[in-house]
Amino acid sequence: MKKPTVIILILSNLLPIYGVLFLGWEVFPIMLLFWTENVIIGVFNILKMLMCSPASPGQWVAKLFLVPFFSVHYGGFAMAHGFVIFALFGGSNIKVTDILDLTAFLQVVWGYNFVLGFLTLFLSHCISFVMNYILKGEYKQASPGDLMFQPYGRVGVLHLTIIFGGFILLALGSPTGGLIILIVLKMAIDILAHLKLHAGNKPNVSKSAFTAR
Repeated sequence: MKKPTVIILILSNLLPIYGVLFLGWEVFPIMLLFWTENVIIGVFNILKMLMCSPASPGQWVAKLFLVPFFSVHYGGFAMAHGFVIFALFGGSNIKVTDILDLTAFLQVVWGYNFVLGFLTLFLSHCISFVMNYILKGEYKQASPGDLMFQPYGRVGVLHLTIIFGGFILLALGSPTGGLIILIVLKMAIDILAHLKLHAGNKPNVSKSAFTAR
């Protein structure tokens, strides 16, 4: 049954709406929060790759190459995405290089009070990982080759949409209604991706786009 994980997914995506309505969030903190989810996705995908097909010796050999390759490649992809977020939406008070400075980055995070948002997103992915990937046995038939490509479809299409929408909202002065629509759009894409990946409760993982949670 997918309802518990879908409900948790929805709740995790509602927190940015609270930020917009009560914490004064505009485009940048929303973009930054969604970017940190990319990092969470990457971490859980590495765990998926390490755990998949445990009974196949050949897959363990493949993991020796594919897990480090994915870590470096996806890490570079996420970092480049982060530079885009900081450069386009950070404003005059935030430097692009702050993303490389842990102290400066944490100050930005604490300044926007979205630590709870990060933890909520992490918990959402963690619960889905345990309930779907482990308890439903998806890991038994998943392969590291398929999993290596899995996050890119969702992250690429979703965040191109979000960045394009955020750029328009920035030009319009970050209207509250527009920010909420952007968050709801992201949530809808997340739900569709989640349902597509776990359709039929089959322990099968493919390289289809929109499959990362």
